[in-house]
Amino acid sequence: MATLAQPAGPFALGTFSAPDGEPFPGLLAREQVLDLSTALDGAPSTLRAVVERWEETLPVLRSLANDDTLGRRPLEGLRVHAPIEPRQIFQSGANYRQHVIDLEVAHRSPDDPRTVEEARAEIAAIMDRRAAEDLPYVFIGLPSSVTGPYDDVVLPSWAQQPDWELELAAVIGRPAHRVSVEEALDHVAGYTIANDLTDRATVFRRDMKAIGTDWLRSKNAPGFTPLGPWLVPAESVADPGDLRVTLRLNGETMQDESTKDMLFGVARLVSYASRSAQLLPGDLVLTGSPAGNGIHWGRLLRDGDVMEGSITGLGVQRTRCVAEVSA
Repeated sequence: MATLAQPAGPFALGTFSAPDGEPFPGLLAREQVLDLSTALDGAPSTLRAVVERWEETLPVLRSLANDDTLGRRPLEGLRVHAPIEPRQIFQSGANYRQHVIDLEVAHRSPDDPRTVEEARAEIAAIMDRRAAEDLPYVFIGLPSSVTGPYDDVVLPSWAQQPDWELELAAVIGRPAHRVSVEEALDHVAGYTIANDLTDRATVFRRDMKAIGTDWLRSKNAPGFTPLGPWLVPAESVADPGDLRVTLRLNGETMQDESTKDMLFGVARLVSYASRSAQLLPGDLVLTGSPAGNGIHWGRLLRDGDVMEGSITGLGVQRTRCVAEVSA
């Protein structure tokens, strides 16, 4: 197992299993895990079942975290799975100011008369106006893309440009439909880490340019969303708009940015998504990825690469890339 970072707050939640055992929802405190399927009324078999009763269960979880008389298991020796199985995944695109500026400058037309500095200044002004006046860009992902925080990621043989995108993910704790920005965070149970992998070569449909992006093809291969390790309650995250998002590839830092650079914060994203859809307990709202993707560095993922992703207070995930074996 990867080296673990202590999550923020007195406890975090996750999904665990003993060797050859069935996964169970657990409460992690002081490197010890309490099996919530036996400690909570109703014997919830999944963490999503715990989150579905979030308001009534949270006070109980606080009490359990401080009760040292209960039987716990050492974290060491347990397998850590993706913390939760969402019904829906809402993904945000072009949501980091510096990332969008870098992409726009990199893809300028060869005959663009502006200097790099002029282009950056103009695009920065557009981004500031967008954050103030426009709407987020949100699309849908598949739960079948989710994998564990320490599982291998299989790179499909058809993926020509697989890339990383480390992101803060909000976990919904109460149904949210047409909620305001002011009340949106009341519907968030906690936060976790997602690596929203993307095959850059298949983002845009070359045969149907008028249709635009093909998120099914480019983002939803099995295992393309490593998730976790933990669900950290929202009350333990002082400000989701001030966290450090860091991804290292084979030990080299590729992404290292604050969530302060987001154009649309968690509240605006949750509110916006809820205007059209009903967000359900356990659903994920991914908040976009900062600058430093592989396409920026000219270095895409390949067999044997190891990604290590961390966000302040949410722990560390570590995944190894494995090339798909052709049949």
